[in-house]
Amino acid sequence: MATAYERKRLENNSWNDAMMASLNVHAKASLLSASTKRSRDHSKSLKKQQKKKESEAPIVKQQSLRTRGLTPDSDGLPHGVSVSEGLPFPQYVSLRVLAPLPLDDGDVSHSQFVDTLSGITRKPNEEIATVTENEDDDSFDLRSLCLEPHNVKRIGPERVLVVKFLPCEGVKLVAAGYKEGNVGFWNLDCQSEEEDGGVSLFKLHTYSVTSLVFQQNSFSKVITSSYVVLFRLMDVEKMVFDLVYSRDEYEPIHSLPQRPNDEQSLYFGAGEEMFNVWDLRAGKSVFNWKLHKYMIHTIDFNPQNPHLMATSSQDRTACLWDLRTMGAKKPKALATIDYAKAVYSAYFSPSGLSLATTSRDNYIGVLSGANFEDTSMIYHCNNTVRKISSFRYASASWRGVWGWDDSNIFVGNVAKGIGVSQTKGIDVISTKLKRTVKKLQSPLVKDVISRLHCHPLNVGMLAGSTAGGHVYVWTTK
Repeated sequence: MATAYERKRLENNSWNDAMMASLNVHAKASLLSASTKRSRDHSKSLKKQQKKKESEAPIVKQQSLRTRGLTPDSDGLPHGVSVSEGLPFPQYVSLRVLAPLPLDDGDVSHSQFVDTLSGITRKPNEEIATVTENEDDDSFDLRSLCLEPHNVKRIGPERVLVVKFLPCEGVKLVAAGYKEGNVGFWNLDCQSEEEDGGVSLFKLHTYSVTSLVFQQNSFSKVITSSYVVLFRLMDVEKMVFDLVYSRDEYEPIHSLPQRPNDEQSLYFGAGEEMFNVWDLRAGKSVFNWKLHKYMIHTIDFNPQNPHLMATSSQDRTACLWDLRTMGAKKPKALATIDYAKAVYSAYFSPSGLSLATTSRDNYIGVLSGANFEDTSMIYHCNNTVRKISSFRYASASWRGVWGWDDSNIFVGNVAKGIGVSQTKGIDVISTKLKRTVKKLQSPLVKDVISRLHCHPLNVGMLAGSTAGGHVYVWTTK
């Protein structure tokens, strides 16, 4: 006999069956299952067809017009814009603005900067001091150099590749070129309490700024060069950054000097080995020579004999040249100094009687004598901490610069080994004693200083820059 619970369960089952039958649920579930199966089968069929078409489609390689030997098509680009191709890394392919850029965009700091340079250009020529020789090598006391907190500024966010003082006595203006194409100007006399007080930053290039040149007879004009060949001229009077020179080819430039008393010509090394002379007035190249086997890092002219030129190169040599005898297709150097590794710099002393070279082999060379035949090698460990790639080491290298006379060379210092803690700063090397005689160090310095410049007219004013974008200015107490 069924229990009351069993009878209730059977009644519930009967009621559920009757309800399902009235709603026709089973039939609808069957239809839904069949539809889902058909949809799944159809999707699989489409995927098979798509795979078959992809396998049958020809493989097309993406190539630029230039690599296929065709003229690049720039239709559709705005006026004054070109595509920069052929760079070593794809992320650096970018649009280059070739049209003139406006200088004033309404920024108050830019207006102050323009007023500062305009005021300098309006001064009579006799008020602008000229370089005077320092006859007494021991006249300047290195102990008087100090770094004050207000003389530290992060002008831009990237690595500084070049730092220069405006060559005018009594004016404390520093210019810096950055890795991402920015050019910054810092007026140290501006006592603004704001973080960016006295700073004007301009985006002039799409790639690293390698050189800054203040025109000799007009400080309102500044020429900048980019790693990917592009030169711009800042003209404060016209309120514009004009285009001076550009090339689409990838030809890295590391130095862009001018000869003393000749502001109509630009001298630069382009690519792996070529040396060029560009006439600003004619707007064309007037000379083109092959001076080294590999890229030229620096070009410098003797301040007392402008025909005498020094070059340093990746080919492990520093060379002396006489521009008056370089008319041949293969110019012959007056002197060649060989090194074990790449030579980062070769600069003449203020008197023009000596030449200082900086090499990756950790030696600073000092050449002197009537024909620079006397050579002294001074050991200075300058690059043992960081392993720098072949593409970037030229821009991150250390360069020794002369002080305000022929007695001292300034060069950034680093720790003597990986993991060694050492306060970073600047080493002062005596050319007479042939060793480091002082270290300019401060807790304010946060990174290795690799670029230096001594103010050519304000004795005791020294600027150093770092990969972190900071600029430090030492002054006398």
